[in-house]
Amino acid sequence: MDFIVEAAVKAIKHLYDTDVAPGDVNLQETRKEFEGQVTVVTFPFTRFSKKSPEQTGVEIGTFIQNELKEVSGFNVIKGFLNISLADDYWITQLYHTILPADFASFKPNGAKVMVEYSSPNTNKPLHLGHIRNNLLGFSVAEILAAAGYEVIKTNLVNDRGIHICKSMLAWQRFGNGETPESSGLKGDHLVGKYYVLFDKEYKKQIEELKAAGQTEDDAKKNALLIKEAQQMLQQWEAGDEEVLSLWKTMNRWVYTGFAETYKELGVTFDKFYYESDTYLLGKDIIEEGLAKGVFFRKDDNSVWIDLTEEGLDEKLVLRSDGTSVYMTQDMGTAQLKYNDFHMDRSIYVVGNEQDYHFKVLFTILKKLGKQGSEGLFHLSYGMVDLPSGKMKSREGTVVDADDLMAEMQQTAKVQTDATGKVDGFSEEEKLHLYHIIGMGALKYFLLKVDPKKRLLFDPNESVDFQGHTGPFIQYTHARIRSVLNRAGLLDIAGAAAYDQLAPEERDLIVALTQFPEAIKLAADTYSPAIIANYVYELAKTFNKFYHEKSILQAEDEASKQFRLQLSAASGKVINKGMKLLGIEVPERM
Repeated sequence: MDFIVEAAVKAIKHLYDTDVAPGDVNLQETRKEFEGQVTVVTFPFTRFSKKSPEQTGVEIGTFIQNELKEVSGFNVIKGFLNISLADDYWITQLYHTILPADFASFKPNGAKVMVEYSSPNTNKPLHLGHIRNNLLGFSVAEILAAAGYEVIKTNLVNDRGIHICKSMLAWQRFGNGETPESSGLKGDHLVGKYYVLFDKEYKKQIEELKAAGQTEDDAKKNALLIKEAQQMLQQWEAGDEEVLSLWKTMNRWVYTGFAETYKELGVTFDKFYYESDTYLLGKDIIEEGLAKGVFFRKDDNSVWIDLTEEGLDEKLVLRSDGTSVYMTQDMGTAQLKYNDFHMDRSIYVVGNEQDYHFKVLFTILKKLGKQGSEGLFHLSYGMVDLPSGKMKSREGTVVDADDLMAEMQQTAKVQTDATGKVDGFSEEEKLHLYHIIGMGALKYFLLKVDPKKRLLFDPNESVDFQGHTGPFIQYTHARIRSVLNRAGLLDIAGAAAYDQLAPEERDLIVALTQFPEAIKLAADTYSPAIIANYVYELAKTFNKFYHEKSILQAEDEASKQFRLQLSAASGKVINKGMKLLGIEVPERM
């Protein structure tokens, strides 16, 4: 709407002999209860006009209407000038801006962004929290790419540490050589089974030691299982061949399982990093920081940084025995990633329980003067609960990602079959549709909420065909495709001779023109929720148009062709918007 801004600047110069910059003109979308599509806020200009906001609005509105043929009228509500644009303007927008193939396409902007997400542990399968992480990371990456960025999608796998050794030790003790093949379990589920078993047996040993008179703290330290797990970790770090062989075997099982889950979830990565390769990398940075005076060494030989001036605290970066902590490793990994890709921005998609860790990490890297440290961002997101309560992984009550996806597809099957609209589908078509709807319901429900907010995921609510859901939007797309197929409209046939819009038609074109701005805003704020809610509002606007205006039985051929092309544009934008969320839309359902 640059032409409105230019006209407002010209009006203020002409009326009040005052120069204002285009950036001083505040344009807003007109509120739904008022007539118009674009609103100019006139309060700031009263100091030039020396008149009330209403009088100022009327004077600027009159000038703009006389100046621009695109403006058909205006009204003023207090300090808000609501401008109505002519039907010709909106019809031109449909044919020359929205329908062309390059609508809402952004040119490459030369900036490179890395998005790191998923970050699983190799001692258990992915769960509901991982699903939000993966969907959020993947969608942010897709939105940034659509907005013109070069994007690298990475996954840092936590494949080492005491938790991994717990699964390994439990398998050694209780596994009897069980494998994914012999058990029929996915590899990640099999390894997760032994992680849970370790915890169960460990608790038994703690209770036995407490019954023998030890305190709970002493019992936790002295239980044989935890001592053996710690010994196994030392053997792993020392390169013990037998331990490394078992570690590689069990990790291979897990990666095979993860790959199946990622495929079902529809997420991909360009590069994997492994903590077993990166956990020692930070030690050189520690030496560099000591030399620069950024870090200091305590009497016990441990290395720290004092961040109290930054409102943080003193933070350990290297243990007294010279072993690394998470912070050491993360400094090294950040350096490795920058060396590999020299990106302008690096986004870490990690839950909000790690907020403090990332504040410390980013502050340290800036103090060290590391390249790329100004472009670091923690995309912090809230936890996901189910109506039954918060998830607990070690007790074996985790909401498993594979089970949840299977449940979603079953729920989609029940809901879809109840409509009776898939009776003519082949079995293969039905299964594909259940997958699309089930996954669309899951993804949309998790992505429509601002990432920072904690959310309660209700599987049944998410598959409601009439609610604020993925299936509602998918059904709208299928409805559009059905109309176009029945009309035999395979491609855009050129502009129809149509010159007068109904309010529902105008509202739909206005909504479509807002798509590029929604992409830009979602990219700027790393929030797929903006796209999700935009597409939902668009689907609602289309359905109102669909119910109010006959398309195939329109009053004349020009109206029919215009409405078909408006429907085609709506379907195209819904499809593209949902794709940015990683959601497929069906041709029929």
